[in-house]
Amino acid sequence: VQLQASGGGVVQAGGSLRLSCAASGRTFSRFGMGWFRQAPGKEREFVAAIGWAGDRKRYAEFEKGRFTISRDNAKNTMYLQLTSLEPDDTAVYYCAIRRDPWGVPTTRYSDYDYWGQGTLVTVSS
Repeated sequence: VQLQASGGGVVQAGGSLRLSCAASGRTFSRFGMGWFRQAPGKEREFVAAIGWAGDRKRYAEFEKGRFTISRDNAKNTMYLQLTSLEPDDTAVYYCAIRRDPWGVPTTRYSDYDYWGQGTLVTVSS
């Protein structure tokens, strides 16, 4: 299984970015996916998760409606639209695929078994 995250960059506070995660090596449409992030000196934290069909989603409380997770099963790709970015959003963003097929979106790190390499988002003030 391979996950390739992309779309990070440097943006000013209030700006937007769209992250992508391309997956291969597993029947993408059967597995939930998630985004996590890790800021310098901090532990990795949950950002958002989406179910296998794309109709069920969960978000971390900190995102306050600013982020939108989505997926295109025909393209084996998941997305994370980031808007109204704040300096505290600066982090490496990782995508991950769930260990087990089907199921509901989950926030637990241990429920994911493959991770992308991460894409860096830097928000300047």
